[in-house]
Amino acid sequence: MLVATIAGAADPHGTAVGRAALEGCETARRSDDAGALDRAVEQAEAAVRAVPDDPLAHFALFCSLGERMRMRGTSLRSLFELRRLRSAIDRTIDLAPEFPDALVGKANLLLDAPRILGGDAHESERLLRRALSIDSGYLRGRRDLARVLARLGEHAGARQEALRALADAEREGDSDDVAAAQTLLSSLED
Repeated sequence: MLVATIAGAADPHGTAVGRAALEGCETARRSDDAGALDRAVEQAEAAVRAVPDDPLAHFALFCSLGERMRMRGTSLRSLFELRRLRSAIDRTIDLAPEFPDALVGKANLLLDAPRILGGDAHESERLLRRALSIDSGYLRGRRDLARVLARLGEHAGARQEALRALADAEREGDSDDVAAAQTLLSSLED
């Protein structure tokens, strides 16, 4: 459904417990181990209980729940988890409205969720543009904006954003980002 990313340079101030929970999510995501993701969810839930106003703790819960949902796939249980996921990201944004990773995370949630469950490509586009206005060099946000624009039928805009993402990735010299941008461009040409 989504891939949450570890907070970057523009992340909000958070507590050590929130940051540790976020790192726990990233570690579990890389391991692709169901047990590790369950422990990451528990760690994030504990962080939220410990410091209810820590945006990183709520973002860690969003990250961990999202990754666990991705791993488990669609089920009746995922409907309940989707509500928890949405609540976690909404609370993150309430606490840190200028947090690009949270804006991109919610944008992807809205893009990937069915309309009947709250999916909204136009709101996804708005959130991505907001994230990019805060951090114009956010490659993932740029690629995701291209994907949203393509879904909305704005193919010229999607291609332009994908080309910008490729140019930024090449300038930074990150081979994974270059490959992702090239794959996106190829998909837009089909």
